[in-house]
Amino acid sequence: MDDTGDIQRRGLMLVLSSPSGAGKTTISRDLLTREDNLSMSISVTTRPPRPGEVDGIDYRFVAEDDFAGMVGAGQFLEHATVFDNCYGTPRGPVEDALAAGRDILFDVDWQGTQQLAQNARDDVVSVFILPPSTGELESRLRGRAQDSEDVVRRRMSKAADEMSHWAEYDYIVVNRDVADSVARVQAILTAERQKRDRQVGLHAFVAALCDT
Repeated sequence: MDDTGDIQRRGLMLVLSSPSGAGKTTISRDLLTREDNLSMSISVTTRPPRPGEVDGIDYRFVAEDDFAGMVGAGQFLEHATVFDNCYGTPRGPVEDALAAGRDILFDVDWQGTQQLAQNARDDVVSVFILPPSTGELESRLRGRAQDSEDVVRRRMSKAADEMSHWAEYDYIVVNRDVADSVARVQAILTAERQKRDRQVGLHAFVAALCDT
């Protein structure tokens, strides 16, 4: 929950990154059930929907030509190509949410995080999720039963490169236990909401206190 009371606050962008299989999606889903003022950024992608995914809720699924047009029009805060598919964060909905004091959760890779930081550094809070070991990471990938053997090998091959960017993040969480990891990320979110610069209504609130 957001405990800044009636003081007007600018929203923040909570960015979670990890190698595939380290747990960021599970952590994200749990956070969304616990935090009333946190919603998931809906990315645009050129990849086909997976079973159970709904257009406009999980992703906005578009053709490659449409995606390229959006890039050309500057409609993305970040975009990248991952495993031959394009992903991007539309600018307008995020900027509207932040101005209204709503927090947005991002599940993006290190490339996307760098672009978000370049375009909106003051609004970004970045957290990198590490697996407890490479063996556990591979076990989790195989346990999902979503990807072919070739895709699992590609993801494991890419994991070391992804993890090498850990030092670019504000916070690091080693995901040994999901519940504990969620609690740690939630504590980060709570603290970041209290930052003076984000509480844009604080000046008026303190002025009113001093006048009473």
